[in-house]
Amino acid sequence: MRMTITVAVAGASGYVGGEVLRVFGAHPDVEFGALTAAASAGDSLGAHHQHLRSLADRTLVATTPEALAGHDVVVLALPHGTSAAIAAALPPQTLVIDCGADHRLVSAEAWSEYYGGEHAGTWPYGLPELLTGALRQRAALAGARRIAVPGCNVTAVTLGIQPGVAAGIVDASDLVAVLAVGYSGAGKALKPHLLASEGLGAAVPYAVGGTHRHIPEIIQNLVAAGAAGVRISFTPVLVPMSRGVLATVTAPLAERATAASVRDAWVSAYADEPFVEVLPEGQWPSTASTVGSNAVLIGVGVDEKAGKVVTVTALDNLVKGTAGGALQSMNIALGLPETTGLTTTGVSP
Repeated sequence: MRMTITVAVAGASGYVGGEVLRVFGAHPDVEFGALTAAASAGDSLGAHHQHLRSLADRTLVATTPEALAGHDVVVLALPHGTSAAIAAALPPQTLVIDCGADHRLVSAEAWSEYYGGEHAGTWPYGLPELLTGALRQRAALAGARRIAVPGCNVTAVTLGIQPGVAAGIVDASDLVAVLAVGYSGAGKALKPHLLASEGLGAAVPYAVGGTHRHIPEIIQNLVAAGAAGVRISFTPVLVPMSRGVLATVTAPLAERATAASVRDAWVSAYADEPFVEVLPEGQWPSTASTVGSNAVLIGVGVDEKAGKVVTVTALDNLVKGTAGGALQSMNIALGLPETTGLTTTGVSP
């Protein structure tokens, strides 16, 4: 007999909230409860997400602890800095999944530097594939009642380079990451630089020079994977696509490491992972191949002349980068098969 999991979604009118509804809606055991919003409270969901036909006539209600209480699972798709107060008012037995940044970082100092304000504390980190010594992060998610979903760029960079870090065949003190990022990663707020008239036909870097908020999260993950110290130059670039992340990460190759040992490290790390695939040698991933899916595609190679490992990772920032990662983590926390409701089949072209 199947169980019913009641799920409330806070911030349902935004891009992340809408994707949570689309992705979680494919789960055979999920039944949606309260769908909440701030300024959009009182609107129909269909006014904001026309594509969600089965939920279009639902009315958005104000985001309050009272509206969210009484559900098995609450997914917070709220702006950074606003999740903590809501989460603190929810019962401890409720599984609360935060898609924002409030509970990702271990270091209060890093939170203050990159986000400002008071650190809300650290929750179990919702990246099951994160290498943490002999185990993986999924062990920390089993039975959890609070989960912090990673940043989408963080997921791409971490999964792309961590096998080499864990195997000791790359130098994590000299990483360079350049990312092509779709506009949905910037949220739904109307801002001049995010308008189609500005973005179409343009590639625009942002948060250049070590200022991006995902940097301390990447460092935290790679230290967990075994790095003695991490220095990373991280440059995201907005490109004219609605969704997707393509992360190119380069790192110095350790002495005595070979192209064969590099490939073996990546293939071995992900051999049993249902959503992460290392492509055949000589193939490189495309964001178009991951759209709508929870798949992560990785290409890895060695630049012999430069003495560098090069990895290229593609994922859908709204699925594996957010909503899919949240559902994957929910499955683990509730003791369900990890892949339930999720697909690795993309939509292309």
